Amino acid sequence: MRLRTAAAAAASTLLSAGVAAVAAGRYATDAALRPAPVRPLPDEPPLTVHATEPGRITLTRSLASLRPGTYGLAGPACHAVIGPVLEEAPSPADCVVRHLERITHGTLGPGDKVRLTPQVHIGNPRDTLGIDHADVDVPGELGPLPAWFVPGEHATWVITVHGLGTTREHPMVVMPFLRKLRVPVLDLAYRGDPGAPPPEDGIGHLGDTEWRDLDAAIRYAVRYGAHRVVLHGWSTGGAMALHAAVNSALRHRVNGIVLDSPVLDWQATLRALAVARGTPAALMPLVIRAAEGRTGLHGSRFTEAADPGRLTVPVLIVHGPDDTLAPWSVSRELAERRSELVTLHPVADAPHGAMWNADPRGYEEALRRFLTPLL
Repeated sequence: MRLRTAAAAAASTLLSAGVAAVAAGRYATDAALRPAPVRPLPDEPPLTVHATEPGRITLTRSLASLRPGTYGLAGPACHAVIGPVLEEAPSPADCVVRHLERITHGTLGPGDKVRLTPQVHIGNPRDTLGIDHADVDVPGELGPLPAWFVPGEHATWVITVHGLGTTREHPMVVMPFLRKLRVPVLDLAYRGDPGAPPPEDGIGHLGDTEWRDLDAAIRYAVRYGAHRVVLHGWSTGGAMALHAAVNSALRHRVNGIVLDSPVLDWQATLRALAVARGTPAALMPLVIRAAEGRTGLHGSRFTEAADPGRLTVPVLIVHGPDDTLAPWSVSRELAERRSELVTLHPVADAPHGAMWNADPRGYEEALRRFLTPLL
């Protein structure tokens, strides 16, 4: 009797531990994969605002605040745009002064906690950039997908699709450049975005299901006059572009792909997201298993989407070794294995999704050289 009681107690303990482990894995997966597009990625520590004055902002000195280039600066109730470090400006040893281009909304004051974000623009192309556009709805499998269409003169359209931690406002950084090329642009919001249908299971799939919304955008573009399309994806948007180029029924219309900080190894990105959001390392195996069970991301499905042997169109990858969420090494390997199709443009000192921010001129020149033969 005592043996049976002990065995029952042990079984109950194991069951409770198993349930707790599953719950912990599910919780951590939610933290990593639940869409939160209006919140910058927590891949770098927050910065403290020490002072602001016309044209200047003083921030905590860190690797992030010293990065070159132009960034959004996002807080709980504010957004601003900052430019380069002002080397000549006096500041305490633990601070750095940067050019404050504008405060888009809200206020910034001493003590505020903010994060750098690659999303520079807030609003729509007309109000923010003075670029005429149409608000359109792309019919998607879960419902209408809001998009901005910027008209142009070419029969090749560029379809832009944002990634982790941003919205369709992020691709506006390249709209002035694309407008100079007179290229029609369709900038898409997809499932989980503001104004778009939510994912059926409430979590993101790192592009593995979201690509079907990009497929819907390709169909929309062809229906309204596009002869060919170039897919330009940031982060998980890059994974979506690769999936669409391989799996879409209209893949023959895709004649080029631009990948900015592409998520090509879903497990590495999931681990990085979980760690950034405070998941203990001991839970990481549970997070991976929970993600596999909930999203269907098993084994090498992402590797298959980015299989060098399946590429049939030119690809430009813009990526850098400082990306802590999407391994640069995978992009480099893809470029090395298909060097006749893939061009790699490396960018130093740039966090995830911020290759344009770190080097706008170099980014746009690489984009110009890539797109010109495709138009």
